[in-house]
Amino acid sequence: MDAYLTEIDRSHEARQKCELLMTVSISRFFRDRKFWHTLEKKLLPELLESRTGKVKVWSAGCACGDEVYSFKIVWECLKKSYDNLPKLEVLATDMNPAYLERARAGVYTAASLKEVKKEIILKYFDQQGSKNLFAVKALLAGDVAWEIHYLLCDPPGLNFDIIFLRNNVLTYYQDRLKKNALSNVLESLAPSGLLVIGSHETLPCERHNLVRVAPYPFVYQKQLR
Repeated sequence: MDAYLTEIDRSHEARQKCELLMTVSISRFFRDRKFWHTLEKKLLPELLESRTGKVKVWSAGCACGDEVYSFKIVWECLKKSYDNLPKLEVLATDMNPAYLERARAGVYTAASLKEVKKEIILKYFDQQGSKNLFAVKALLAGDVAWEIHYLLCDPPGLNFDIIFLRNNVLTYYQDRLKKNALSNVLESLAPSGLLVIGSHETLPCERHNLVRVAPYPFVYQKQLR
């Protein structure tokens, strides 16, 4: 162990390989199903009332894309209630290029879709040769940019209306790194924008510019200063 720790301190390549081996790809569509229902029926309509331009969303640590495509399905469902939705821009980032490659391909097992209603699967997925594989349809892939990004680096953009930061940095990083990463993320969140963390996660420190959005202890809104 001492020899390996010395090696990752000495070699950037070894350290990067170690970090990639510790990234987490496990996810599923519509995890915390009630939250996604509230997002469609309450949170997004409220956001749309206050937005006149495009809506920007960042999935930070998107893994294999389950969350990104879940959001795109919710956005498509909103079209039933709105004649003209604003332009949507989704940025999906992860530090692991292999995960991003799988996300771009958009092919998932039946286990990833266990919380998805059958009519949604029929509408937004094409079943592959195997009964257990489903590919997202082309309309879900539009308006999404997939990029490599390390959460301890400068944010990849500004004025995001919604940022998903779920089950990655706030779970696995040391407190000092959590605070640095969270500060970087919040810098890019628009005033009155929403921050969504994992349902079992907590913020590493009190943030006076964030207020919880009831009834979810893992959804926060950035206050106007």
